[in-house]
Amino acid sequence: MSRLRVRRESVFFVVVVLTVAIVGLLVAWLTGRWYQYPPAIEWLDLPGAPAFQEYTPAPFEVDEAIPVAGGVGGQDAVQLLARIIQAEAANEPYVGKVAVGAVVLNRVRHASFPKTIPGVIFQPRAFQPVANGRIWLPVEQESYRAARQALAGWDPTHGALYFWNPAKSTSPWIWTRTVITRIGRHVFGR
Repeated sequence: MSRLRVRRESVFFVVVVLTVAIVGLLVAWLTGRWYQYPPAIEWLDLPGAPAFQEYTPAPFEVDEAIPVAGGVGGQDAVQLLARIIQAEAANEPYVGKVAVGAVVLNRVRHASFPKTIPGVIFQPRAFQPVANGRIWLPVEQESYRAARQALAGWDPTHGALYFWNPAKSTSPWIWTRTVITRIGRHVFGR
């Protein structure tokens, strides 16, 4: 009789724990807090938080790459920049691809970063696709076009040095950067 009672209590306990866990997961999934750390963009609704201004690009066409002083130039610059654009922003809108290229070039010009495009891209822990090898995947023509436009001077980020996806970023440090704008799923800041 006592063995049966212990079993029933154990089964009851397991059922209660599993029910609470399932309800918690269901609530997290339904409220969109399933994968977000910190809660995506909600902090921007706080009083005094900087407002995002969506960027609408002006028509701009460039067919030739412009070399970057102090770094690789010509087609080498386009190739390397297009690789990081493809790896970081493959599913972003076109302006978001140009923005990723502009961030790399803004870093080349900034005193705190290496002075060449390869130096910035291959700086340790700077870009996740370099660490995981995605930078070597095939590159689409749109990424080459975005690289050329970034090299020609189009900067939809207005001088940003960093970008991140709020739904994926887990670094507390990145959230200390000043937000400049949001393009697609990326936030751009200094």
